[in-house]
Amino acid sequence: AELQAELQARKEQYEYYRNLLLTFNPSACGCGTDGEQKITDVTNWGGHSYEITWKAMGEIGKFIRGNGLQKKDFIDSGVGCIHYGQIYTHYGTFATDTKSFVSPEFAKKLRKAHYGDLIIATTSENVEDVGKAVAWLGKEEIAISGDSFIYTHSQNPKYIAYQLQTYRFLQYKRMNVSGTKVTRIDEKSLSKYIIPIPPIELQGKIVAILDRFETLVNDLTTGLPAEIAAVKEQYEYYRNKLLTFKALSA
Repeated sequence: AELQAELQARKEQYEYYRNLLLTFNPSACGCGTDGEQKITDVTNWGGHSYEITWKAMGEIGKFIRGNGLQKKDFIDSGVGCIHYGQIYTHYGTFATDTKSFVSPEFAKKLRKAHYGDLIIATTSENVEDVGKAVAWLGKEEIAISGDSFIYTHSQNPKYIAYQLQTYRFLQYKRMNVSGTKVTRIDEKSLSKYIIPIPPIELQGKIVAILDRFETLVNDLTTGLPAEIAAVKEQYEYYRNKLLTFKALSA
């Protein structure tokens, strides 16, 4: 119980600092609604002032819908691909390799993501997972399934991916998704979502800090369950030892 509580505390700590680092002046933009572009200054980064521009995602990038790829099309090797369901079940904030592949012939029919693009899931069973993004940082182009968008842009890809993990974006999704059993978010809603855009230099500094936090949490997520399992096995061993008695011979 203590180990599980420790893991949960670390996750909550990470989420708190992630939201803090990615929030500059939430009142300046109306929290993801249409409105006049606002600019504010940030002065708490090494004594430097940075100009922050609030822009809609549709202003700084382009959405391209994936097509045609289904799980039945997977093969053992070939052209890398990402199915929309894998974005929230397998991948983290970024990826350099794919879990799945399709044949080169079939890949020719599919839309491709390139280095720096984001792959965004547009369909899920819940609000938390829909709209999740993974930044593609692999050298090769990869194929993308339907129910996902390729988002091309000129910003730091991890910075944009982290922005789509914030509590603010979760609030925005709750107001803009559709469906009950299947939750969806469309291009129009994503295009209107307004995010703070600092200079690329500051984006890189923020990403470096968040990367360290995410690595720590992932290490805990991997290591603590193994430790919990070991403690359980140890408990069961001693429980069986204490409750096992040798029968007296007649």
